[in-house]
Amino acid sequence: MDRETILNMDPHMLVSILNLKLRDFYSSLDMFCDDIDINRSELEEKLNKSGYFYQNSINQFK
Repeated sequence: MDRETILNMDPHMLVSILNLKLRDFYSSLDMFCDDIDINRSELEEKLNKSGYFYQNSINQFK
């Protein structure tokens, strides 16, 4: 997954894939964002617009 794919992806599909990756491969959203070279605020803004918000305590978007 690259930045352009993520920013153009359907937000509902994106949150599903992202939560899987956060659960299985990354201990934080910052680690994921660093790894794929995407700005965390840009990613959160896209998902926030669709009603998904990152919850640090569970490392997931809900």
